[in-house]
Amino acid sequence: MNIQQYTRGDSWQSLKKFTAARIALGSTGVAIPLKELLQFRLAHAHARDAVFSQLNKDVLAEGLKQLQLPFTVLHSKAQNRNEYLQQPGFGRKLNHLSAQQLQHTGTACDIAIIIADGLSATAVNNHALPLLQLLIPLLKQSKFLLAPVNIAEQARVAIGDEVGVLCKAKFSIILIGERPGLSSPDSMGAYLTYAPAVGLTDESRNCISNIRPQGMNYTIAAEKIYYLIKEAFRLQYSGVALKDNAGLLG
Repeated sequence: MNIQQYTRGDSWQSLKKFTAARIALGSTGVAIPLKELLQFRLAHAHARDAVFSQLNKDVLAEGLKQLQLPFTVLHSKAQNRNEYLQQPGFGRKLNHLSAQQLQHTGTACDIAIIIADGLSATAVNNHALPLLQLLIPLLKQSKFLLAPVNIAEQARVAIGDEVGVLCKAKFSIILIGERPGLSSPDSMGAYLTYAPAVGLTDESRNCISNIRPQGMNYTIAAEKIYYLIKEAFRLQYSGVALKDNAGLLG
């Protein structure tokens, strides 16, 4: 039996063009082909790299300046990446200096925007600014008062609640790197909370997930976020009770 006979294809091959998921890998005897094994290991390496990636604060700062957005740099209670991964609660709270910084500068506003590394700073480095370039004009045209943007290091989703409270914001948006997948090491999520308060749980937020060119593109993501913000302010709540009915209107 030659190698061509020993290596079999997969009847799902025609479906591969519709998804980046690992389907239709074929087989070599009872194993997957070497090429697919090597691609899996490469994807796994990219995912691990994303978890340990760092925010490019200089690029983010320059982009925010171009958008004429003031900003502050904050840090969670997690002092380093290992502590962040081993003690999830530390990533949900600001350290003392960051909390003091916001207490001294926060004035009442409508919306606080947080850019956080989460589990993939790569995602935020790649996608936060392109999304904000589309979202900020929408918010400004509706006369929402924005707090200075907060760049938060070693942060998790719930840190947006504390930032929102200290900024005296009616609404918080946190753009954060999502847990990397084997086909998406750079997926960014947006978590939206009306009346942020320390101790809220996930049912109080709305999530727009997989923001990236290969997933939900920036234009659609910005429009969905803007729609949910307007609805949250109209209804005065967010979370599971707030539905994305934009496509049902008209």
